[in-house]
Amino acid sequence: MMIARKKDRMASQRVRKLCRWIASLSASAVLAITLSGVSSTAQAAAGSPIVVGGKNFTEQLILSSMTSQYLEALGYQATLKNGLGSTLMRTAQENGELDVVWEYTGTSLILYNHVNEKLGEEATYQRVKQLDAKRNLIWLNESDINNTYAIAMPQSQIGDLKTVSDLAAKIRNDPPRTRHILAMDAEFAGRSDGLRPLMQTYGIALPRRDIKQMDPGLVYTALKNGQVMGGVVYTTDGRVAGFHLALLADDKHYFPAYRATPVVRRAVLDANPKLAGQLDALAAKLDTSTMTALNKQVDIDQQSIDRVAHAFLVQQKLITP
Repeated sequence: MMIARKKDRMASQRVRKLCRWIASLSASAVLAITLSGVSSTAQAAAGSPIVVGGKNFTEQLILSSMTSQYLEALGYQATLKNGLGSTLMRTAQENGELDVVWEYTGTSLILYNHVNEKLGEEATYQRVKQLDAKRNLIWLNESDINNTYAIAMPQSQIGDLKTVSDLAAKIRNDPPRTRHILAMDAEFAGRSDGLRPLMQTYGIALPRRDIKQMDPGLVYTALKNGQVMGGVVYTTDGRVAGFHLALLADDKHYFPAYRATPVVRRAVLDANPKLAGQLDALAAKLDTSTMTALNKQVDIDQQSIDRVAHAFLVQQKLITP
């Protein structure tokens, strides 16, 4: 019996030694795997594809295609994922699924950060830059694209009118019962920061019968056909140029700024030190009139998005033919 117990103790000791050896081996293996994983992650951050996101309208499709082609020409691997809604694109970038997007200052301020304070262009940019940095989303240099609202009129009817204040004065001074039909989409007509405060700001008094709500695309068609005096449009829409419309200057700065700007995840900028300067160089080539012309090439002239984007990059000598 004593011999048996001794054998049991010896066996138990051998088992304990074996367990300690296995435990130490496992710890070493885990450490090796962890270090290997850190190394491969660092390599992947510097060499993995940069995912470029874009929304689901013409301007965003052009900008995202342009950015993807530009990065490829610079030697990066770029993956393009566009055709997204605003909220979906934002969520995807916050979750690390998108690396580079073109966002609008007003959209981030109002839609994502829920700031209702009325701010000028520079103040809007600085505020969203500060707020989004907390989410590790870095706003680079603004482009001169301002895709905001404007009141448009047919060039053939605008005469000497230059500003919205000029239009307001015309409405006040025209003979009684003169109709001044203003077209807009239902969203703008009903928004708390839409039609009603616009009319208050400029002192425009229009009867309900002269306010025509319609599908956004039909606003441009009605202006083209001379069916309305003016319409609320987007400043960079290709139909502004294609339908020969003129934009009245917002001389009282009622409409918020929607400056298109590259926004990049902080980790991607850290892994690619030259990327910020390269995207800033692209943004510096873009302004409202240029973007309007590019949108027209797609929406009116029926050219392909990728071809329009490529031709612009070549013309600006950002890539070689």
